[in-house]
Amino acid sequence: MMDVREIREYLPHRYPFLLIDRVTELVEGESIIAYKNITINEEVFNGHFPQSPVFPGVMILEAMAQASGILGFKTMNKKPEDGSIYLFAGVDQVRFKRQVIPGDCLQLESKVVSVKSGIWKFSCRATVDGALAAAANILCADRKV
Repeated sequence: MMDVREIREYLPHRYPFLLIDRVTELVEGESIIAYKNITINEEVFNGHFPQSPVFPGVMILEAMAQASGILGFKTMNKKPEDGSIYLFAGVDQVRFKRQVIPGDCLQLESKVVSVKSGIWKFSCRATVDGALAAAANILCADRKV
């Protein structure tokens, strides 16, 4: 279990772009389960869409990538303060299945598929109340800053 204080040790993101509220399970080198509480106070809802707020799909992808980043950093026993950063390298097989709206708890699951030459491949899912909201394979690159 990781709270937001520990999460901030493993992710360089800060408000308004830190999209992980808590990690509930983490098995280094294997998988992570985390969540993001979606509230009407998110800045993105000022423009997406004010009369019918929907959390953007690209932000769901970013949340899955951030969960994957925590898993990668913990597995490598690294932190951004060590001069390392995790960058998006690719996204494949993206599917959006359900809208995510204020009041939802977005559960994020990521599993390590492979690691080659500093490129990590993760199989990711985002769900709300057990219903699939999005799924994707995400590639992240561990690079020095």
